[in-house]
Amino acid sequence: MIYFLEAAPLEAGKEVIEAAKNGQIDQLIRQAISMGMEAGKSLLLALVIFVVGRYAIKFINKMVARMLEKRNVEPTVQSFLKSFVNITLIILLIIMVVGTLGVNTTSLAALLASAGLAVGMALSGNLQNLAGGIILLFLKPFKTGDFIEVQGVSGIVKAIQIFHTILTTTDNKELYIPNGALSSGNITNYTKNDLRRVDFTISVEYGTETQKVKEVTLELLKQDERILQDPAPFIAVKELADSSVDFVLRVWVKASDYWDVFFDTNERIYTEYNKQGIGFPFPQIQVHQ
Repeated sequence: MIYFLEAAPLEAGKEVIEAAKNGQIDQLIRQAISMGMEAGKSLLLALVIFVVGRYAIKFINKMVARMLEKRNVEPTVQSFLKSFVNITLIILLIIMVVGTLGVNTTSLAALLASAGLAVGMALSGNLQNLAGGIILLFLKPFKTGDFIEVQGVSGIVKAIQIFHTILTTTDNKELYIPNGALSSGNITNYTKNDLRRVDFTISVEYGTETQKVKEVTLELLKQDERILQDPAPFIAVKELADSSVDFVLRVWVKASDYWDVFFDTNERIYTEYNKQGIGFPFPQIQVHQ
């Protein structure tokens, strides 16, 4: 055992001596230096391309944004196109850097193509979201700034990106909704139309004159300029409930005035009914013995 441990270094030393005699060591050193310089040049060039490419991408993104704004492209389309251009440029930059480092891009493309099936299966959700984003872009069920309700949540559309749509809720939270789910689910757009109807249910106690309730309510509505008179407000008895007579009240307003009118009208009805002696009910149970 000791023999082999000692013999190996001796044999290696002999080979080095022989190589030195033949001038092979100098040749190997020169080759190593040459390869190192070539690798260093490629690495430095790749670094330069990466840095310059990043600045070029930022510049192109700004140019694209300015061009879209000058042509008055819809904000929804702008958000989608800017996101698409940015991702495409980043992929091209990566391919250029990899090619500069000496990797055969043709072989890389073949490798990616051979792995395309596996990648496609792994990214099936993202591909569905991409297709959903394109559908939303062309069908335009909503645009940036609209207040919508989707997937059980509601908020203002902040941006429509390639894979996700960003919503800002009324309590200032950001929601990222996949475009695939948006394009195939139910969407309620509250700001698509200029006008909206505000519905109220007003309950008064039994024994109240229904005509008085109607007159007082309609006169109250005429004093609010935000409430449209065409279509005219509508009020009628909706139901004779267990403890109350329920009226349905419907008025039309501009979409932007919906919530202000809803809250203000409730408060004004409560105040005016108390002045007019119209009582509000409370749950009652009659027990007969």
